[in-house]
Amino acid sequence: MAETADGYDNSSTHSTGSYHETAHIEPLYEAFRCPLTRKVMHNPVTLETGQTFEREAIEKWLRECNVNGRPPTCPVTGKVLSSTELNPSIALRNTIEEWTQRNEAARLDVARKSLFVGSSEADVLQALDYVIDICHMNRTPRNFVRKGELIPLIADMLKSSSQRVRLKALETLRILAEEDDDNKENIALGDTIRTIVKFLSHGHSQEREGAVSLLYELSKRESLCEKIGDVSGAILILVGMSSSESVNASTVERAEKTLENLERCEKNVRQMAENGRLQPFLRLLLQGSPDTQLSMAAYLGELVLSNDKKVFVAETAGSALVDVMRSGNKEAREAALKALNQISSYETSAKILIEAGILPPLVKDLFMVGSNQLPMRLKEVSATILANLVACGANFESIPLDHNRQTLVSEDIVHNLLHLISNTGPAIECKLLQVLVGLTSSSATVLKIVAAIRSSGATISLIQFVEAPQREVRMAAIKLLKNISPHMGQDMADSFRAAGSQLSSLVSVMAENNGISDEQAAAAGLLADLPERDSVLTQRLLEENAFIIIISKVRGIRQGEIRGGRFVTQFLEGLVMILSRVTYMLDENSFIVFAQEHNLAALFTELLQTNGLDKVQATSAAALENLSQKSKYLTKIPDPPQPGFCGFCFSKPTQDTAGICKVHHGFCSIRETFCLLEGKAVEKLVALLDHTKEQVVEAALAALCTLLEDGVIIEEGVAVLCETDGIRLILEVLCENRTEVLRQRAVWAVERILRREDIAYDISGDQNVGTALVEAFRNGDYRTRQIAERALKHVDKLPNFSGIFTKMA
Repeated sequence: MAETADGYDNSSTHSTGSYHETAHIEPLYEAFRCPLTRKVMHNPVTLETGQTFEREAIEKWLRECNVNGRPPTCPVTGKVLSSTELNPSIALRNTIEEWTQRNEAARLDVARKSLFVGSSEADVLQALDYVIDICHMNRTPRNFVRKGELIPLIADMLKSSSQRVRLKALETLRILAEEDDDNKENIALGDTIRTIVKFLSHGHSQEREGAVSLLYELSKRESLCEKIGDVSGAILILVGMSSSESVNASTVERAEKTLENLERCEKNVRQMAENGRLQPFLRLLLQGSPDTQLSMAAYLGELVLSNDKKVFVAETAGSALVDVMRSGNKEAREAALKALNQISSYETSAKILIEAGILPPLVKDLFMVGSNQLPMRLKEVSATILANLVACGANFESIPLDHNRQTLVSEDIVHNLLHLISNTGPAIECKLLQVLVGLTSSSATVLKIVAAIRSSGATISLIQFVEAPQREVRMAAIKLLKNISPHMGQDMADSFRAAGSQLSSLVSVMAENNGISDEQAAAAGLLADLPERDSVLTQRLLEENAFIIIISKVRGIRQGEIRGGRFVTQFLEGLVMILSRVTYMLDENSFIVFAQEHNLAALFTELLQTNGLDKVQATSAAALENLSQKSKYLTKIPDPPQPGFCGFCFSKPTQDTAGICKVHHGFCSIRETFCLLEGKAVEKLVALLDHTKEQVVEAALAALCTLLEDGVIIEEGVAVLCETDGIRLILEVLCENRTEVLRQRAVWAVERILRREDIAYDISGDQNVGTALVEAFRNGDYRTRQIAERALKHVDKLPNFSGIFTKMA
């Protein structure tokens, strides 16, 4: 745009609409111009020659005369000046100002008429350019635009359909706002700030830049900071922009500076904290006035923080909050506790708080009684924090709580926890039970907790929580009992037998049909860890229909009818282990009938194929061992054949062997006699001999050994193993010598297999088998050495007349 000597843009003189003519702009008088600059004068002064100049321009002229060694002269007349005194031309200055105001009023009047929705884009842009020109003229106060009521009209242009108009409106408002607080206030009227904020997220990149620059100017006015923060999403978007890598550097810088201005409002600081900008918040928390610090601490307890922010807060303010909790007044301690509750809920931040010394004052507050004790609602918060801390897995044995060097796992401390559990409400009970759950989840501390529970006699009282109406309390109690059951199995079995309906409650939990919950998995795991040969407990479970429920659940999981989840493996393992209890009770006819009615042998055979679930496979193989040991007693031996009669001669008796099990020499089935051969379980058990987990191999080998034990036709059992490639794998188990139990079982099985001369002959040349048997003969226990001796005799490694072992009495 072409700028004339008067500082105005006259390029529109020839544009459509005859802007000057419409505005009735007065002509520029020559007397208004400075002879040196040819621009309208702002501060006219007169020389002794009567010529008038702009003060700044004539002062520069006179300085140059002096520098160049020339006498001062009048630039217009050339006369040498006897005096360089400059006399203000007040009348002329007033006249120029009046002329300027009239012209600017006329120009702004034209601009006002163009700032409407129906105006053309060109007229609107030209009007906005005039406003910008006027703002750039230092002699014209910007309140002239404000008084002309143009600001609302310019703000309306932010809603124009033209991007060029919107950009120009943003620029115009920014220029109006610069160094003019009244204009800032006027711009902020109505919903203008909301409109500006919309550009931050929905606008074109240039519009975003213009909007950020305008908000930055407005944010310099402290009274507007809260208003900007009140616009939904404003601070969230600015926080995002200030850390964005996809926005240009100048926009990022303006967004950052805008946020710094907005920090003057405490309400905005809270919003920033909500949106992840925590530095201003923590600054107030640590350095603000006591009231502000208290307010920030209380608010921290309400914030929802991401895990990385919890770590940041713990590192920055953790020690200060612990100090407040230790020595502050009740109101301050309450705020600190709630804040610590928030940031302790993540493992890493919890460990930072432990290093900051949170445990001693926390435990002290929890156990304190008397006039200084915390109210119960705050004890609940303390219990929650302690549960959070324990869940982080720190080494609590090494963290002293007092001058007596007691720790969280010391007997007296655990006794106090158990006392609180028994004498408080459900909320604190739940959290303290979770504390014990955390301490018993570690192999390093579980035995100390078990010892303290035993010494306090709290087993029965803990079991009673299984019937708690509050699900969280019940679940925490079941998890605790699950953790200690491997170490207190018989104690807990005795307690369950002595207790009332707690066993029924556990069965009811497992029977729930809302998917598979953490509570169900813990309940199943708890019952699974109780002594498997406790006949009274197993009978109780049968009476509670627990086994029928379990069979239904197992089949539902296997068939996909029960949806899984992250607890399905733990739940299924527990169910199968509980169900296997039936197979330890087969000396009682009622349990044999139950196993037959529900075809348990077939179910356990199917479970052998649950690849990846080692416990399920090992438990199923052990159950099949128990079942298979009964096969030789349950098989139906055929009646002896009756001799035939022909005249006076007896014919040779005949026997139909069709359908007779060659191992048990009777009529077998998987359902009625639990026969591994009839149930196609042999192949599946043989496959498990190649498993990577020793416990699975041990259980599978034990089940297969039932085909070789006394009371069955051993040669036929060997033949079955030969057909399924079982002999080769049993020999490999023997040679690998992975565990002592496996060696004992493998030696026993190999000795039985080698009773077949053809197999003994084939194996006699296998040096690895011979070495393994010799090793067992030399290093095994007494029984294993005896069996290994017999096996070595079968392969001619020892003479048959050897009498190395004396007979046992």
